[in-house]
Amino acid sequence: MINFEEELKKFHPSFEVEDAEEAIYNQDLTDAVDLLVKLVQESEEIESME
Repeated sequence: MINFEEELKKFHPSFEVEDAEEAIYNQDLTDAVDLLVKLVQESEEIESME
């Protein structure tokens, strides 16, 4: 049977995961809402020019 307490003592987080996490959180990612807001703003600008 697995001794979870012993396994937890052996656990060490992977450096690769920590590096990836930092890279992801430090990027300014555009999501679907950002894209929709930009499209609405651009369409309003085009309509106001007509």
